[in-house]
Amino acid sequence: MRVLLTGGAGYIGAHVAIELQQQGHEVVIADNFANSRRGTAARIERVTGIAPELFDIDVANRSQLDELFSVIRVEAVIHLAGHKSVEDSVRDPLEYYDNNLLSTLSLLSVMRRWSVRKMVFSSSATVYQEPTHPPISETSTVGLGQTSPYGRTKAMIEAILADFAGSDPLFEASILRYFNPVGAHMSGLIGEAPLGKPSNLLPLVGQAAMGQRAHVSVFGNSYDTLDGTGVRDYIHVVDLALGHVAALEGLARGVETFNLGTGTGHSVLDVIKAYERAAGRQVPYRLEASRNGDVARSFADVSKVKRELGWTASRTLDDSCRDDWRWRRGNADLD
Repeated sequence: MRVLLTGGAGYIGAHVAIELQQQGHEVVIADNFANSRRGTAARIERVTGIAPELFDIDVANRSQLDELFSVIRVEAVIHLAGHKSVEDSVRDPLEYYDNNLLSTLSLLSVMRRWSVRKMVFSSSATVYQEPTHPPISETSTVGLGQTSPYGRTKAMIEAILADFAGSDPLFEASILRYFNPVGAHMSGLIGEAPLGKPSNLLPLVGQAAMGQRAHVSVFGNSYDTLDGTGVRDYIHVVDLALGHVAALEGLARGVETFNLGTGTGHSVLDVIKAYERAAGRQVPYRLEASRNGDVARSFADVSKVKRELGWTASRTLDDSCRDDWRWRRGNADLD
């Protein structure tokens, strides 16, 4: 299929583009480079030998998006575009509601006009209400309460997709609830290089290992976990990308929701120790007070995606840290 990736020049989008191309799909990227780099498409081509078509547009701009659909016969959409920092969403919620919701409404409107009825949506495990007993399944409570403005935009978009599917019996969508993407492509050419301060743990750990920051802040060490630090489900970004391919190829009428994770939790200190093994050096860290809203443990029940799509994560936390370290050493100038 010819697949439009909104936000396809970003960290996850670039990995999805690679895996799609390697499975024989054609990739078209729409990105406004608000938090991605213009050289990403060239790096994708270096990995796969295929240059993705690239459109420098804002997906929230309906006229720009309509023009893209008028010149490219899009057959399916993987919607990754959107702001994604929990911390920033608390600081500026209106920006998050404006960007994430309007871009989705614009996209669905243009898809309807051009009769494109296949979509994979990049959601998040932040849509779940605070879990009592992980692993978290797709039937766990989702709502607008105990989450951030970022998480609420994802929950709202999920509801919009369900309503949209109710109005069009031919619409096919998969909602992918990510847990914690980490790592980099094995080539060392594609990795996580956000513009500005990273909001995810592994880039912060990597920067500390590189000496680009004095230490990693570890928020909370008195949780009910083995070492007192928070436990999360860290999934290698290539496994995550392959999950998108499986979701695209397994689309059926209506809306289905899948967790993308490993089903295993690792603590913050586990991550730091794994990175130390990968880098062969110590990673300095400092214990800080816990943050409001952080939970002790969060990891996925991945039985549904394995059963229905035949997908499972195969890469380990050590693999993720080794690949991230390879990427970071070769691309220090990007950080």
